[in-house]
Amino acid sequence: MRVGVHINRFNHPEGAPALGAELAAAGAAAEAAGVSWLSVMDHYFQMEFNGGAEDAMLEAYTTLGFLAAHTETVQLGALVTGVTYRHPGLLAKIATTLDVLSGGRATLGIGAAWYDREHEGLGVPFPTLAERFERLEETLRICLQMWDPATNGPFEGAHYRLAETLCVPAPVSSPRPEIMIGGSGEKKTLRLVARYGDACNLFATSPEEVTHKLDVLRRHCDTEGRDYAEIRKTMTYTADAADAADGGDLDAFTRDITGYAKLGIDTVILAPRTGAPAEWIERFTAPAVQRLADLD
Repeated sequence: MRVGVHINRFNHPEGAPALGAELAAAGAAAEAAGVSWLSVMDHYFQMEFNGGAEDAMLEAYTTLGFLAAHTETVQLGALVTGVTYRHPGLLAKIATTLDVLSGGRATLGIGAAWYDREHEGLGVPFPTLAERFERLEETLRICLQMWDPATNGPFEGAHYRLAETLCVPAPVSSPRPEIMIGGSGEKKTLRLVARYGDACNLFATSPEEVTHKLDVLRRHCDTEGRDYAEIRKTMTYTADAADAADGGDLDAFTRDITGYAKLGIDTVILAPRTGAPAEWIERFTAPAVQRLADLD
């Protein structure tokens, strides 16, 4: 099992002027620790449970571009982009740019969006849940068409119409950037994972619950004629055992994560609740990488 880090707080104790140096240090610390994945949230406003809208939030893809310039090996992505935030053609172009400039290290993390306050606050349309899922599927189809040089041409959907799907330069990932679909909804989200996704992202609720979600995904793969083994399984871990505010408890974390180790989870993504993650990565994540590598 590999380890990822999800940077989700930007409330550095020294304020906004310190964020650039802190993020650069976090990227260096992640690579030195052997972290395989580094992500940020894609939100306009900070989430309510994480400090609220008045707390600091950076734009995701600008931040990922900055991290790309300060790292060399770690995979980069948003966890995850709401389908409502950007027109799909623009999103595909943004993800492609990140992939090209990072040397093929971009993942397109995407989901149906949920945070109504940030949409209303900045005047961004927030359709019904059913429509957001329709838009999500069309966006996935558009991205795949834009990333296939043999399929340039129009796209006609219920919500999006593109006269051309040119994407030059093309991604440098082979065959294209990874698509990670976030969420655990059994009827729609996991079906979209089976149909379009290269990776899923679940929450580490309990081994029993994650087992159930993976069983649902397997059934969708059977229906879609998809090889379940092709899909990379990841999960986000935010339990107290890894809480940066308390320093983290590596033994408790290892005991907790052992129950997930045999489920086929490829990467556990740690989400420290701190605006200064570099030191936490050095102190907690580096030994966690070794602990998880040694799990049978």
